[in-house]
Amino acid sequence: MTTKINKLQAIVASTEVMNSSWMEKQNISRSEQVMYLRSGWLKRIANGMYQFANSKPTLFGALTSQEKQLGLSYHIAASTALELHGYTHYIPMGKPLAYIATPVKHHLPKWMLQYDWDRVLKEFSTNVFPSGIGIISMEEERFSIKVSTPELAIMECLLLSPNYFNLVDVYYLFEMLSMLRPEHVTLLLEQTSSVKVKRLFLYMAEKVNYSWFKELDLSNVSLGSGPRSFCKGGVKIAKYNIIVPRELKNMV
Repeated sequence: MTTKINKLQAIVASTEVMNSSWMEKQNISRSEQVMYLRSGWLKRIANGMYQFANSKPTLFGALTSQEKQLGLSYHIAASTALELHGYTHYIPMGKPLAYIATPVKHHLPKWMLQYDWDRVLKEFSTNVFPSGIGIISMEEERFSIKVSTPELAIMECLLLSPNYFNLVDVYYLFEMLSMLRPEHVTLLLEQTSSVKVKRLFLYMAEKVNYSWFKELDLSNVSLGSGPRSFCKGGVKIAKYNIIVPRELKNMV
């Protein structure tokens, strides 16, 4: 019995979690799982989900487990991805946030949303961005996790604004993005279906006026028609037919 649990500990980090069905594939039967639970080797954290006793799973570790064990794919997104790339303009009080983008048909399981993680979990699902474009693998906590590139991450922030992100805060992030790759930005702008993202992105990009903005090829980027308002009592930006907060308009 101890040999099996030792083998399990050799392939599963203390910050990961284990799915019961996956454990069966590792030659640990349901009855053996119950025995490990009763003997204090394992701790049940949800129906069909375990952690090692006295371990502390992390959110990134759990996401890695979901991918390796169940074939489910999620990625670190928006401001959290920018943080992992080294872009952040303030240090949050308390636990850091973790924005996780999930496939529309494969949301995070309920137990993950209820668990007390090391980060405050913020899940969102969208299909406005082209599948797979703008997502890379990064090493974090000794795991390989999927993370939005800076180009996609800032667009995800815009998508989630103003409900999750103040547009002024997003602009502060924009001011740090001096090294965006124009070819990647162009591809995302061409293929995203969100008019909101495209108009806000181009407005802010033109406002920061980094060199990469001048290299964008916008010949195949459609900005749709009709006005878009992102606040009450704001200011109209005629070029992009949007209404934005006065504070954002006045920023230089």
